Amino acid sequence: MSEKPDHAWSWWYLLLIAQLIPALWVSSYNTVEPAWLGMPFFYWYQLALVIICAIVTAFVYFITESQRT
Repeated sequence: MSEKPDHAWSWWYLLLIAQLIPALWVSSYNTVEPAWLGMPFFYWYQLALVIICAIVTAFVYFITESQRT
């Protein structure tokens, strides 16, 4: 009768919040140098954040899904 809810809290969800901090702290990457392949730091840092955030989100998803079963 006491079924585990689908929306149970997990400490892994804090990683989802932690990945927002570098993106919201603009002064840390508001610069042109170091350029990479002719692309200013401002742009390639954001591109790297997108990739890293996707990996972290997938990691948290798979960890929390395996804990539910």
